[in-house]
Amino acid sequence: MTLEKKYKIIGFGSPIVDYLAYVSEDFVASLNGDKGGMVLVDNDEQTKLIDSIDGEIAKVPGGSAANTLFALAKLGVNSGFLGQIGGDETGEFYKNCFAELGGDTKGFFTDEDNATGRCLSLVTPDSERTMRTCLGAAATLDANKVTADLFEDITHVHIEGYMAFCEGLFLKVIELAKAANCIISLDLASFEVVNIKRDLLDKVLAESVDIVFSNEDEAAAFCGTENSDEQIVKLSENCEIAVLKLGKDGAMLKKQGEDVVKVGANVVKAVDTTGAGDFWQCGFFYGLLNGFNLEKCGKFGSVMGSEVVQVMGVDLSEKRWNAVDEQFKAIIAE
Repeated sequence: MTLEKKYKIIGFGSPIVDYLAYVSEDFVASLNGDKGGMVLVDNDEQTKLIDSIDGEIAKVPGGSAANTLFALAKLGVNSGFLGQIGGDETGEFYKNCFAELGGDTKGFFTDEDNATGRCLSLVTPDSERTMRTCLGAAATLDANKVTADLFEDITHVHIEGYMAFCEGLFLKVIELAKAANCIISLDLASFEVVNIKRDLLDKVLAESVDIVFSNEDEAAAFCGTENSDEQIVKLSENCEIAVLKLGKDGAMLKKQGEDVVKVGANVVKAVDTTGAGDFWQCGFFYGLLNGFNLEKCGKFGSVMGSEVVQVMGVDLSEKRWNAVDEQFKAIIAE
């Protein structure tokens, strides 16, 4: 369904495999950290958690920026990815999945000494997920490996906020993207990221980021208010476009100098919210890269977000992709 081919977007993030499991509220309450958040753990702690789960655990390719870019590649958008996998079968499988979708894999690096990263996503009966992530090889990418030639044919760079934990690499990618005149977007990723890396986020949002994405929790941590009208204004102060994702209440989008655009959600019965924000961003980028206004960008986002929450993980069936196609056509025809 791609309408144009003149753009190319790459995602910068952690290529990780999602381990998805249904758990009780009590199980999540027994963990350190807040429900609904993400905490970095080492391999031993993560393995112990995985072994303590009684039910079935699903395994699928994941990672915040990767979810967005994999879905964009599936939609036919000219896409690439920048990140590091491990020297294992899991990493090779991960890269091959992106290649099979038509994605450019030249930005994949390999660390032969470490395993591919993984994220344990604990889904409670209310469909909210709480994450425990071991970045593995994704956290060992040497900034010196990332060179200007990787950005030569790129127009947009989308960065997941989790990469702020790798500060030197994070700043190097932003520096090279700016030098290549790329449009830079940043997903704040998690309220823990905002709380821990606030000074760094303040700096890059003020100096480098063109588009910022946030959900309610991240915006509350960043803006110091739970009022969404105040949040979207605060988020838009330094960035050309700000997007505030509000779950079942839709989204608010604002371009500097223009009024706030409100877009409703496609309300469905949620099974698992893993990847909901990432897929929403995929829909937004589909609209943006094809020249649609903010309202339609938001509507594309709502379609993608509603489809992915109806499945466990982010692996949509062909039937659901066909439903996406039909809904996109209807939005375009409006």
